[in-house]
Amino acid sequence: MENAVLTLPISKINEMKVHYQSFLKPSPPAGALFAAKGPTYSITAYKSGKVLFQGQSGVQEAAKWGPAEQKTKKISAPSNKSLPQHIEEMSIIGTDEVGTGDYFGPITVVAAYVSNDQLNLLKELGVKDSKHLTDETIVKIAKDLIHTIPYSLLTLPNEKYNAKQQQGWTQGKIKAVLHNQAIIHLRKKISPVTPECVLIDQFAEEKVYYRHISGEKAIYRENVYFSTKAEGIHLAVAAASIIARYAFIKAMDQLSQEAGFTLPKGAGAKVDQAAARLIRSKGESSLDHFTKKHFANTQKAKKLV
Repeated sequence: MENAVLTLPISKINEMKVHYQSFLKPSPPAGALFAAKGPTYSITAYKSGKVLFQGQSGVQEAAKWGPAEQKTKKISAPSNKSLPQHIEEMSIIGTDEVGTGDYFGPITVVAAYVSNDQLNLLKELGVKDSKHLTDETIVKIAKDLIHTIPYSLLTLPNEKYNAKQQQGWTQGKIKAVLHNQAIIHLRKKISPVTPECVLIDQFAEEKVYYRHISGEKAIYRENVYFSTKAEGIHLAVAAASIIARYAFIKAMDQLSQEAGFTLPKGAGAKVDQAAARLIRSKGESSLDHFTKKHFANTQKAKKLV
């Protein structure tokens, strides 16, 4: 099954609405001008001018109105017996984190709830695997997302991260605790709605994850699943990743302003040089605020100084 997307002027969309009048749905999704359900296709036309055609004859129906700008195969979960069948079509909570591989900046973790009737809207907003999006695009999409779906964002500043490291917490444990807390916060926020499941972008085996959070007062276990590359399985995880990246970008902008120069992302040679510059201007003690001090970049920066 394939989908087709057209970008049309509003006048053409109004013409389509009249044409499909007998198939119109009474309640189109948020952001849509109309939605129609035909015998072997469904159509959703959005205020942006994008029109999404789905179903057995969706591509053929789209061809009546113009050449499709894209044809995409329906996203399917990879062969993984632990995941529910057709999970990509479910109403779920997805979680992801950003910043764990960056020397500068915090860790941001997001749990996002996406209901199945919002999936087409999120596609129309451009939600997909954040690894294929520029920071500029992520900021644009995230500004729409945060007003569209329920989510919980947790930001762990470097001071707290470094304190946990000194207490013997591994980064895996830190991430597990934050994911668990974000899920619980979001679950309360959307109550009494119950997600069909929770999908965590896997950074540890299930047994290890639950061992990490065994000391927590509250542990969420109901229909929780783990998968690598989860951003490609369900848009809830992709949305969580985009919002987490957006929060990380904003935090990095703030830290750069405090540092007096742009702090680079990642943990490469440019990061070593920036850390050395920071030590020269603000002293070695400033690293506790700006960096994850246990990274090898700290020692490399000291040598540069």
